[in-house]
Amino acid sequence: MSPEQQHKATADKLVIRNIGLMLSGDLARPVLDADAIIVQDGRIAAVGMATDLELAGATSVIDAQGCVVTPGLIDNHVHPVAGDWTPRQNQIGWIDSTLHGGVTTMISAGEAHYPGRPKDIIGIKALAIAAQRSFANFRPSGMKIIAGAPVLEPEMTENDFRELADAGVTLIGEVGLGGVKDGRTGRQMIAWARKYGMTSMTHTGGPSIPGSGRIGADVVLEVDADVVAHINGGPTALPDEEIRRICEESTRALEIVHNGNLRTGLFVLGIAKDRNILDRVILGTDGPAGSGVQPLGILRTICHLASLGDVPTEVAFCFATGNTARVRKLDDRGIIEAGRAADLVFMDQAAGGIGKDFLESLALGNLPGIGMIMVDGVVRTARSRNTPPAIRVPQIITA
Repeated sequence: MSPEQQHKATADKLVIRNIGLMLSGDLARPVLDADAIIVQDGRIAAVGMATDLELAGATSVIDAQGCVVTPGLIDNHVHPVAGDWTPRQNQIGWIDSTLHGGVTTMISAGEAHYPGRPKDIIGIKALAIAAQRSFANFRPSGMKIIAGAPVLEPEMTENDFRELADAGVTLIGEVGLGGVKDGRTGRQMIAWARKYGMTSMTHTGGPSIPGSGRIGADVVLEVDADVVAHINGGPTALPDEEIRRICEESTRALEIVHNGNLRTGLFVLGIAKDRNILDRVILGTDGPAGSGVQPLGILRTICHLASLGDVPTEVAFCFATGNTARVRKLDDRGIIEAGRAADLVFMDQAAGGIGKDFLESLALGNLPGIGMIMVDGVVRTARSRNTPPAIRVPQIITA
């Protein structure tokens, strides 16, 4: 497939039929009573039972052959730098590899690993705008990368946030990675960011990179960013009593990451279940990091939470799809419903594993196999090169 074909959403009518299980990404209704999807102009046009939909006139058909379809996964916490290269591990192709893990959207938590990252105000804004522009145009294998997340420094003023927003920047990097580490300053800057439509996050836990610092419950609560980033540590978690305070006294999203403390992640999930606030749980990898690049990091975290956290598998998928889309104001993706982007992952139970079906296999801790990934209605991969082989895989049929 040529680059032009890869980046062009089809205007033809695509019918996806024979879906065995459809996970919506919507916590209110995680499993849909549907077995077919119609895609037009790169967006979902209709969802339902094949017997109730107008499937005639399709220019192409995908026979799902009984496999599972989910929304494209969203990684809420990555640290991109330039192109598909990361200096953190001097690795090329990590974004393309992550797409093979079912992730179709990445959200920057700050371009913190940029070599010689500028800390003067002009440089901070220039880097954020350049990253936003660059990754808006650069989509390895179709991956959607929302980047340009400035790391805050104390000298920034409200006008800087207005200028960034006017230039198209929609994110703020983790508060605490730069010079802003106190609650009062952070709260003022996050209020400015929110005023101009940006979403934000705050570092939580011990220092992660040179220049960062310990950000405890008092600062997290005072800053009041939209996302409590890596509440289970990035990578070092806070004491349980501080974690509980954040969960109970804040109303913001609680981000559990792959590169954090798994025990603390399960502790947070337990609090969220007990308090009926699962809608606040979102997922990220917090990579690339010292522990490497994790192409299957989001899938692994879903499996960890479903198998060890006593939440249904279909609910765990919502943490990495609809929940994140809502928190990040991405109303064009994250849920399988008419009008949203046709970012879809076709997967099934891995061959040779335990469990009677897909949901039980993941609930028992096994990764699924991915048979196809679609972004904006265009097939970007067939079988994933990173997951184990799936029992069933979809088949493209020429209508």
